[in-house]
Amino acid sequence: MRQAFVAASIDAMEHDPGELICRQDALAAGFTDDEIRRLYTRGGWRRLGHGAYLGESEFEQATPEARHRLLIDATVPRMSSDAVLSHQSAAVMYGLPVWRTPLDRVQVTRNRRGGGRIKTRLTVHCSSLDGRVAEEDGYLVTTPSRMVVDLGRALPFEQAVVTGDAAVRAFGISPEDLACELASAQGRKGVGAARRVVQFLTGYSESVGESRSRVMFSTMGLPLPSQQGVVRGYDGRTLGRVDFYIESSAFLGEFDGRVKYERMLKPGQGPSDAVFAEKRREDAMRELGFQMVRWTWEELGDPLRLAARIRRVLTRGEASLPPMGRIEQSSLPVPRRLTLRTV
Repeated sequence: MRQAFVAASIDAMEHDPGELICRQDALAAGFTDDEIRRLYTRGGWRRLGHGAYLGESEFEQATPEARHRLLIDATVPRMSSDAVLSHQSAAVMYGLPVWRTPLDRVQVTRNRRGGGRIKTRLTVHCSSLDGRVAEEDGYLVTTPSRMVVDLGRALPFEQAVVTGDAAVRAFGISPEDLACELASAQGRKGVGAARRVVQFLTGYSESVGESRSRVMFSTMGLPLPSQQGVVRGYDGRTLGRVDFYIESSAFLGEFDGRVKYERMLKPGQGPSDAVFAEKRREDAMRELGFQMVRWTWEELGDPLRLAARIRRVLTRGEASLPPMGRIEQSSLPVPRRLTLRTV
């Protein structure tokens, strides 16, 4: 009988799937503290913070980013008002990719000299915030430029580039903004690594795979390609857009992602239609004398073999006649606007 009451009480609570269950709401629905404790100790609920829970099945189905956002919702409201979300927690709030980045702890920064600490679900950093932060969905968050430098100091190069590229593209972060943040970070641990990340970033990567591809070009000693090129024929006709290009070698490169083909679909088309249209586009570019290479997510995991294939194509392109066409770099998107706050 009591189990039936518990199940009915859960259904009766004003609780949307995927949202936190608060202790106060559970008590109001008829649960006792003992029942709440049994639910999260025996696997029915997942405890995300003091008095904050989520159904275990909902937790298991959520993405790492969604779980981290729930962890933020469970943690930050109980902290003092000077806690500002930073590092990968800021990236999650901004909706930026966080590839292979730990999301088990909420990251906050306080505008003070000392008092940093690490807890089970929380890391507190202490440093100057220079008086300005942004507001995102009701939370105070470090500005994107500050977040990029923080991640550059804390994460491996490739992970920091993935998030940094996306941030530069989304928010139109300028080199001057990043230079100011690097100057402010002078003397902190990892600032040299952050400087290398900042120097590598562009606003032209459109996916995790494209950012990782640029890192692969660099680490394998290949010439860094330009990005997002619009290929035109000798008559000026647009043939399509490519992810990467090196004009001196007539090289065109494409990172193939399933999402890209989904974006290309027109009403009434299936995946095979998009693949066929893409093949025709590629054939037209080859006929003009361009050298095309495609690679996949899996091939990025074997950079030596992929780099060797690209190097052969570059050599062939350098020895060939110039293509009967040209490449123009596409423009960057309009940056997202931020709501800034003074703290």
